[in-house]
Amino acid sequence: MKRASAAGRGGRAKGGKGAGTEVGEEGLVVATHGRHVVVETPDGSRLICHPRGKKSEAVVGDRVRWQHTLEGGDEGVIVAVAERRNLLYRQDEWRSKSFAANLDQLLMWIAVEPVFSEAQLTRALIAARSADIPATIVLNKIDLPGTPAARERLAPYKAMGYPVVELSLKQETEAARAQMAPLLDGKATLVLGPSGAGKSTLINTLLPNARAEVGEISQALNSGRHTTTSSLWYWLDEARSSAVIDSPGFQEFGLHHIAPTELQRLMPDIAAHMNDCRFHNCTHRQEPGCAVQAAVAQGQISPTRLSLYTALFDELSQPRW
Repeated sequence: MKRASAAGRGGRAKGGKGAGTEVGEEGLVVATHGRHVVVETPDGSRLICHPRGKKSEAVVGDRVRWQHTLEGGDEGVIVAVAERRNLLYRQDEWRSKSFAANLDQLLMWIAVEPVFSEAQLTRALIAARSADIPATIVLNKIDLPGTPAARERLAPYKAMGYPVVELSLKQETEAARAQMAPLLDGKATLVLGPSGAGKSTLINTLLPNARAEVGEISQALNSGRHTTTSSLWYWLDEARSSAVIDSPGFQEFGLHHIAPTELQRLMPDIAAHMNDCRFHNCTHRQEPGCAVQAAVAQGQISPTRLSLYTALFDELSQPRW
């Protein structure tokens, strides 16, 4: 195994018995499965670790301190999680659960076909902005005839300042790899996207040994007893300065940690007009003198974007169970 680097860097350990101390050994969480995590040590070896207590706090990308279990063997227990630079959540029914930390950027991987969901894209961009994580949209399969329509749908996002990268991973593999290389260099990147968009092709293209790493994780999880992980951390280079985090079980970003009144400032097109409303607490729905509604009427904000905002506002206003 190669030695781990600082791409998943965190801060001072806090929580558990390791708070503010040097208790336990250092490690990076490279995979999760339920309450179990796989920790990579500085020498590159990996082992399964369990949380201390009932609540599981460590997620992929976390820097942790761990100790061997009292029984010894090749398993450990997490005694502290280092302070995070940022944290993303996934949606589980009515709750938001943390699933990735210490990220340098988010790549939202979509395609011309199947037609991407603007609702899912919007949720991802809101989640990233809330966590102060730069986000880039990647449009794959631009060799297909639906490309002009996809570009038109993405035009509002480009106008908001989001970078949009276009490529055709299967048709022009080497050119696509050359496009992606500088974007991924030196960063810990979370790649998310719907089924069929080509995300698996990206992982296999960038990481010919990805299957071996999955097998390695399965071995750490006791010879396949746990066969599916929710997130996986892959190193892209020998120096281990660049990494891609794949989350194959991803469905929706969890936004329930965000207050509905905070939503407007996390959507750049709406935020650009929100301070011009007649009422400072305008929800941009039916209030008179709403600058956001006026911007929609003038073609400055897409009606689809306002509909997405309204639906999310209603969702986040619902009681949490």
